[in-house]
Amino acid sequence: MTARVLVAKPGLDGHDRGAKIVARTLRDAGFEVVYTGIRQRIEDIVSIAVQEDVAVVGLSILSGAHVALTKRVVDALRAADAGDISVVVGGTIPQGDIEKLREAGVAAVFPTGTPLDVLVTEMRGLTGTTAPS
Repeated sequence: MTARVLVAKPGLDGHDRGAKIVARTLRDAGFEVVYTGIRQRIEDIVSIAVQEDVAVVGLSILSGAHVALTKRVVDALRAADAGDISVVVGGTIPQGDIEKLREAGVAAVFPTGTPLDVLVTEMRGLTGTTAPS
């Protein structure tokens, strides 16, 4: 079974190198990946997630607005009756904000420097998928 993942960059952050590395890593690990590109509006991320029937929305945020932007995505997914789509967030995230993100409904947090094999393993666990044979 292949899981579909949306990798999105909400807000005005224009730095996408990490998001592209994550998208490529997940693709190489057997996930179907949709990448939105930079500077996406919350409404567009949710619309794409629903249209593409993804299991997970992965947010890449380096701007420092990770708590506010992530809460807005989680709330917008719920409002769109898509609360079953898991949300994960990665980027420049201080340890002290991880609990705030979890309380907002995030399934996993991947601060900058998270090893890519850990990311893949956690995403497989979250989506109930295994490595391709």
